[in-house]
Amino acid sequence: MEHANTTAGPIKVGVITDQTGPLSFMGIANANVATMVIDDINASGGLLGRRLELCLEDSATTDSAAEAAARKLVHDDHVDVVFGGIYSSTRQAIKGPAVTDGKTLYIYPEQYEGQECDPLIFCTGPVPAQQVEPLIPWLMDRTGARTFYLPSTDYIWPHVLNDKVREVVVAQGGTIVGEEYFPMDHTDYAETVEKIIACDADVVFNTIVPPGLTPFLELLHEAGFTARGGSIVCTYFDENFFNLVPAEHVEGLYSCLDYYQAVGEPFSADLLARYDNRFPGAAMFTAGSACTGMYRGLKLWEAAVNEAGSLDQVKVIRALDHARIAAGPGGAAEMVPGQHHVRMNMYIAQARNGRFEVVNELGMIDPKEAVVGDGPHAAVIRVGHETVTA
Repeated sequence: MEHANTTAGPIKVGVITDQTGPLSFMGIANANVATMVIDDINASGGLLGRRLELCLEDSATTDSAAEAAARKLVHDDHVDVVFGGIYSSTRQAIKGPAVTDGKTLYIYPEQYEGQECDPLIFCTGPVPAQQVEPLIPWLMDRTGARTFYLPSTDYIWPHVLNDKVREVVVAQGGTIVGEEYFPMDHTDYAETVEKIIACDADVVFNTIVPPGLTPFLELLHEAGFTARGGSIVCTYFDENFFNLVPAEHVEGLYSCLDYYQAVGEPFSADLLARYDNRFPGAAMFTAGSACTGMYRGLKLWEAAVNEAGSLDQVKVIRALDHARIAAGPGGAAEMVPGQHHVRMNMYIAQARNGRFEVVNELGMIDPKEAVVGDGPHAAVIRVGHETVTA
């Protein structure tokens, strides 16, 4: 099944990213990464001897805009693959028109709650087994923390991530002393901070997202939470967020991601230098904003298309199921056969003086996601009327 273009015209790559709205500082960076990688591929002769054409759409940090963008890319532009989305709700908005209706391969680049198991979706960011499972035991051992408070935005990612936090904390002998959920646009966290201080929590595991993030951290700082020895954990927090939050409000904050700018691995350092030279400014190349997953996803897809020798979607999916890259942000990466998620290097970092310092290199961590389809490590995938054994 040749999915889209069968002529010698350009191969169309659809990218949906939040170039406006509250997440624009992340979405612009994702657009930059897609531009850079596609330009690199074209400069090296293209893919299958054909030029790549970037079809870029703004999802405006609004799920309805993301849904419309996906519909346009698939039904009007006839792209061969779709990338993008930050919020999990945005992934679901893209999934409807792109995957369910359009039967188009979709690669989601952001760190998220896991459990996406559609035959046409591959995920290239970290999941809870790669963030929460290694971070929480390490943190409890390092700091002696036993009590955790979970302030959260009310959508799927915080709920699922918090379930994993509870599981790991309890298994380590700790306790969840508070768990709250608030609307996406909520910004008044005075009462929550009072509760955190009153219950004497050791750790605030934060899944509040912008625009509520900045006022929450300000109030927590003013209440003296870290000054009295408390620890803040925010697994998505990366260097981009230092532009939104005063450094003193997040001093000592712990994060766990697949890359930080402080990672000294040579390829990562060179990639960052190239990005900064081409795209100077506030939209930085970081992991929590999905830049690393966007880079990784594009390069894994490129490897899969080259192995398949065509854009036949069934063949590309079969190749992508085991695709690997020898170099990328944070190091090498590879799809775990059958899971549609990536085995990658993970790092724990701590905010110090407005920068992240890597405090633990965890090495390659498995995503531990469910196998797509039937059978261990041999996903049986149905695409349209065809069957793929990955």
